Amino acid sequence: MDHEHRRTMPTREQLRIWREYIETAETLRTRLTGRLQSESSLSPGDYQVLLALTEADQHKMRSSELATHIGWERSRLSHHLGRMERRELIQRVACADDVHGIDVIATDSGREAFRAGSVPHLRAVRELFVDALTPEQFAEVDDVTTSLRRHLGLEP
Repeated sequence: MDHEHRRTMPTREQLRIWREYIETAETLRTRLTGRLQSESSLSPGDYQVLLALTEADQHKMRSSELATHIGWERSRLSHHLGRMERRELIQRVACADDVHGIDVIATDSGREAFRAGSVPHLRAVRELFVDALTPEQFAEVDDVTTSLRRHLGLEP
């Protein structure tokens, strides 16, 4: 048995890098979430749903496609959409071509809330993430992210 097969656990250095990566990503996510919520009327979940819908044709997606697109379970999405619908950010309607399907549509007020929330959110992304890195480091983050996404079977 060669050395590679005997070592099944990460090294101490690999674990340190892993831990720092996870802790840093969580801190970044927490700070971005806090800024989004304090500077807009949107939660991170609202923003994720509205981002997908504003990028979709006619600001509309099937509920099942939306769940897959944002990586949520259908039940989680359904509960969240109910809250968003009560706030008139989205509307759910029966699919015209599928009696069992539901289309989710970003309303005018939902698209406006998304636009208004995007300016401070993108400013926070720049301040907390982009400005911390040199152009070379930014390219390295892109390489690492691409490798991880490929390894995990995620879309590029």
